[in-house]
Amino acid sequence: MIRREHLPRAARPRIAPASAGTPPDISKALQTASRTDAGQVLLGLHSSPQGLDESQAQALRKQFGSNEVRHDQPPSWWVHLWQCYRNPFNLLLTALALISWITEDMKAALVIGNMVGLSTVLRFLQESRSSKAAERLKAMVSNTATVLRPAPGTASALRIEVPMRELVPGDVIALSAGDMIPADCRLLAAKDLFISQSALTGEAMPVEKFCIDRRGPEAGVLERENLLFMGTSVVSGTATALIVHTGSRTFFGALAQRVTAVDQGISAFQAGINRVSWVLIRFMLVMAPLVLVINGVAKGDWWEAALFALSIAVGLTPEMLPMIVTATLAKGAVVMSRRKVIVKRLEAIHNFGAMDVLCTDKTGTLTQDRIVLERHTNAWGEASDHVLQMAYLNSFHQTGLKNLLDKAVLNHAEMQLETRLQTAWRKIDEVPFDFARRRMSVVVGMEDGGGSEHLLVCKGALEEILSVCTSVERGDDVLPLDADLLERIHGIASELNTQGLRVVAVASRVLAAGAQRPAQVAYGVADEAALTLLGYVAFLDPPKESTAPALRALAEHGVAVKVLTGDNELVVRKVCGDVGIEAGRVVPGREIDELDDAGLRTLVERHQVFAKLTPAHKERIVRALHANGHVVGFMGDGINDAPALRAADIGISVDGAVDVAKESADVILLEKSLVVLEQGVVEGRRTFANMLKYIKLTASSNFGNVFSVLVASAFLPFLPMLPLHLLVQNLLYDVSQIAIPFDNVDAEFLRKPQSWNPADLGRFMLFFGPLSSVFDVLTYAVMWFAFSANTVAHQALFQSGWFVEGLLSQTLIVHLIRTRKIPFLQSRAAWPLLAMGAAIAAAGIWLPMGRLAHYFRLQALPLAYFPWLAAMLAGYATLTQAVKGWYARRYGWQ
Repeated sequence: MIRREHLPRAARPRIAPASAGTPPDISKALQTASRTDAGQVLLGLHSSPQGLDESQAQALRKQFGSNEVRHDQPPSWWVHLWQCYRNPFNLLLTALALISWITEDMKAALVIGNMVGLSTVLRFLQESRSSKAAERLKAMVSNTATVLRPAPGTASALRIEVPMRELVPGDVIALSAGDMIPADCRLLAAKDLFISQSALTGEAMPVEKFCIDRRGPEAGVLERENLLFMGTSVVSGTATALIVHTGSRTFFGALAQRVTAVDQGISAFQAGINRVSWVLIRFMLVMAPLVLVINGVAKGDWWEAALFALSIAVGLTPEMLPMIVTATLAKGAVVMSRRKVIVKRLEAIHNFGAMDVLCTDKTGTLTQDRIVLERHTNAWGEASDHVLQMAYLNSFHQTGLKNLLDKAVLNHAEMQLETRLQTAWRKIDEVPFDFARRRMSVVVGMEDGGGSEHLLVCKGALEEILSVCTSVERGDDVLPLDADLLERIHGIASELNTQGLRVVAVASRVLAAGAQRPAQVAYGVADEAALTLLGYVAFLDPPKESTAPALRALAEHGVAVKVLTGDNELVVRKVCGDVGIEAGRVVPGREIDELDDAGLRTLVERHQVFAKLTPAHKERIVRALHANGHVVGFMGDGINDAPALRAADIGISVDGAVDVAKESADVILLEKSLVVLEQGVVEGRRTFANMLKYIKLTASSNFGNVFSVLVASAFLPFLPMLPLHLLVQNLLYDVSQIAIPFDNVDAEFLRKPQSWNPADLGRFMLFFGPLSSVFDVLTYAVMWFAFSANTVAHQALFQSGWFVEGLLSQTLIVHLIRTRKIPFLQSRAAWPLLAMGAAIAAAGIWLPMGRLAHYFRLQALPLAYFPWLAAMLAGYATLTQAVKGWYARRYGWQ
């Protein structure tokens, strides 16, 4: 037994289990562990093949802490509530409410405060509910690991179960099929070990692992054959491994820390809301002081002018916007939840609709995420059931855990074939798979025991099978394997590889049995000679049947799909061809490394498919697309996808994803499907359309009212409407808009991506706002001349007439502007919006005519007023429809 203290210091490798640096530092330490002899790595971590004793483990646990990866922590409730409150409109409205309270306008302060509070609480409750649902979805992984501890008084080891969070560097663990790798490890022993690294690399196929790495010094850390990584899992085989790094010092943990350090920035939704908000705020900052000055100079009562200007500021601000936006997004979230989609951030619903580029991995999105046997052919590429039968015998009779390829063969065979082969043949012996030969054989005999021959069936990698073959079978003929035939075989195999298929060769040999072979002589590698090549079995992760229709639907809705994967170029090209994606030139990740940001921005516009990507590649591609002006969605489920998920405008993950990916995502799908995404795009655009309706309607209508006030202030001896009237009218109009989230949306609006356009909003206000002012001025004239409301003593009648006309024209404009078509005939609003509009119009007429008129300082209108009202509303509708047609032809209609 080697005593550690007798070793020279230089002989001990410098393993850095506590490195808390950047991923390159961790990669360097793992590379060192891979290249160093296993015994030396054990010594460097003060461990042994029997593992650490309990006292060592406890001391190291205090030193290194728990084996946990630190993820983003959800904000406390008060931070979340503040995040829901802080947007430009809420802050502006709060300031206006405070000013109203200071000026003792308690009614205005109460109305505005309620709007702010209601929208904030509604958003807080909805997002809290969604976050809790997302937390419940987090997949629970195995929380214990099998650890070796020295058995007292012996050289053997005991196996005990230890919580994964208590593992430390130096622990030796035992692994078997289905186990999660709990930390970064160096293999000590392995038997038929296959590891799924898809969560780190995106590779669909499991990776074979060995105790000794055979790769050259240029191989990357994830390509090392004797290293295991936290976040991966054992597909088949058994192993013992030494833990080198734990927690945030693992490759997984370092990448998770990089993920949480990525700045998500301002999303397309947030940026759009902010731009629209500032457009409206600038209008208010110009109009309110103008009203103040004109009324102060004209009337001489600056205090009343100040109150009126404050009312104008409130009137220009769509105070219901936060609540309308939240209610609309919440409704979208409810609709999506019925389709098995959890929306973690409400604004992601809008980003669905604005998305014009979707970046997605191949595995599980375009494909079914399962290996299937695609073809079974002879050496000439012709379909052959005989090859399938021989492959089945080999896969069925091999012992131990079967890999995914064996399961694919067994699942492919029909029941009759299974029954016939199982009853006709019995297993005699087996030549196990090893990593030098890269093939395995089974020896079978007839079940009835008759005959003097056994059949050896061998399958494995093509080159390794060909190295022991001397002939090739075609039908009933057996041909010698010469150079020309060998070239033909390589050509056929290359063609299958080009189609993205993984090729496994099948060969056989008839062996002597019975008296001709001594019973004590076992079959071995020496018997794998002079074989006859039967053909190939070719495997594929097949595309989903729903993928191609979903891709066409996304294209019809203006969403381009780009494939970003860690898989190899041949497989990606084949899958893309199957689902209808024009792959063109597949860009490998190494080419991205050679480009600066400007070059990458050009590249991502020209190509659709990118292969052999690292997490950094994916993040750079997403950011390049975003810099080009796209609204980018990214769909992924591995930790290798997490940086790109956070960089995207909308990150989309799935229920079975790693925790870091789900935490980085805005939306979690219970079903990994492009069909669900396409439905999300449509729902997002419907949601955005209804939000935009409210903003355009309210902003243009309010601007028209203020413009009318400016005209009236310059010529009337009294205010055209009291501050109380403005607030009540504004409140009634806002209440009528509560039903907008439930409104119908024209199909034409859903066909292309939609996003905020502040310039269009400002232009829309300038064109459609003054249209209502034309009829407001006509109302002034009617009230002044037809009903003699032209003195201060009769100002209540004048104000009542404009109050009713203004409210009804605002209610009517909803139906005129909500669609590009002719309202009521070609496009009809949803019944809640129709009902709410009718109720508010009735309430507006009742207020001056009913018992509460004096409370609101209004006056009953004569019946002769209403024919005038009907004529003006009809004229307003006709003029608006005409201007709408011209505007849409000139500037488009959003």
